[in-house]
Amino acid sequence: MKIRVGFGFDVHKLVEGRDLWMGGIKIEHSLGLLGHSDADVLIHAICDALLGAANMRDIGYHFPDTSADTLDIDSKILLKKTVDLIATKGYTLGNIDATICAERPKINPHIPAMKACLANIIGCEEDDVSIKATTTEKLGFTGREEGISAYATVLIQK
Repeated sequence: MKIRVGFGFDVHKLVEGRDLWMGGIKIEHSLGLLGHSDADVLIHAICDALLGAANMRDIGYHFPDTSADTLDIDSKILLKKTVDLIATKGYTLGNIDATICAERPKINPHIPAMKACLANIIGCEEDDVSIKATTTEKLGFTGREEGISAYATVLIQK
């Protein structure tokens, strides 16, 4: 068995007038994330980690933010396409370990729904998807509630 590890990172700005999508679910909040797609930072970080582990470049290469095809796209579609892409090289997911960094809204109450959503898309067990949440103790752009970031590490296997 061949195993590989990948790391992903994404950040999006918080703005008024947009829905907040995180881990494939809509979270009620006064602000949403700005982006070409639905700006789901967690899914984008996971996609980058998966693509990196398979040595298949990054999310922007496969799903450019200049394409009309990806304008306002649901990031769950991007994740499914990413899983299909790594499968062309014979890889499947081993596990995900991800962290969302946000001051508000509180992410922890939404983690079970995010895990269930992501596992369903990927076709893995919920136990293979770890999601954690943290703040930056009011420091930096995240602390000032200007944006949200996410980090993901994945293990893939062939």
